[in-house]
Amino acid sequence: MLVTLKEILETAEGKGQAVGAFNCTGLESLMAVISAAEELNHPVIIQFAEGHGKLIDFDIMAPIMLSFAHKATVPVCVHFDHGESFDSCKKAIDAGFTGVMIDGSSLPYEENIALTAKVVEYAHEKGASVEAELGSMYASEVGAIEPGKNQELSTEDAYTDPDQAKEFTERTGVDALAVSFGTSHGVYLTKPVLDLDRVTLIKEKAGIPLVMHGGSGLTTSEFQTAIRNGIRKVNYYTYMIMEGGKAAADYVKQADDQGIYFFHDIMNAARDAMKKQVMEEIRVFALEK
Repeated sequence: MLVTLKEILETAEGKGQAVGAFNCTGLESLMAVISAAEELNHPVIIQFAEGHGKLIDFDIMAPIMLSFAHKATVPVCVHFDHGESFDSCKKAIDAGFTGVMIDGSSLPYEENIALTAKVVEYAHEKGASVEAELGSMYASEVGAIEPGKNQELSTEDAYTDPDQAKEFTERTGVDALAVSFGTSHGVYLTKPVLDLDRVTLIKEKAGIPLVMHGGSGLTTSEFQTAIRNGIRKVNYYTYMIMEGGKAAADYVKQADDQGIYFFHDIMNAARDAMKKQVMEEIRVFALEK
């Protein structure tokens, strides 16, 4: 069943858990995520990131994702991830998405507030929910350079400030906030240094569900400590899609001994591997593992 981001996060808040939010860039990943959630009887968030439009067109994926959500036997939020503008978020809301993320984190603080508030006003009028971002998810190490900023980021620049998070939430009316406490998008080249106590402080100040981006590669203990401290949504894509790629490559290597293989079998192998990975992470986020 299709639900809003706010609804699904309120349920997670009540249980002290987090909901997995998995980016879907094709039918195989979408099938893997929905099947995993239904088998475990857990709610789930399926996402399409604006940047993934280079892989498959939004206009193709949007109706398919919404159809899967409506037919699912568990609550499903269809969420637009890392929206880059008001217009792109508006397009997702008008298409039927029940949650959008407006990413103004690379903008000056006041511009981020203004853009987020504009998206919130439109989304709430249409019955959708909004996630925003404060801090940098590209700076798990001090001195990292965030895309779009021609400068190095100090720890204080990169990590979300609890007092600022409170003001940001109050001035925008946002429903969820993606925060920086040491995680980073993509594949980690070095072990991230997490400030998990910062999550607790932000949650106490902001008072809304918090979101973790860039969690791939963290340990179960790190995930679950962050969740106990206030994370209610965990974005997960990189390691899921890597599992699919590995399974496809392994299938081809095995089948190549006979010199015969079919593309649909490669897709099925990738889908099954992604489903297994998603099921494992859903259990972790629900504090069941």
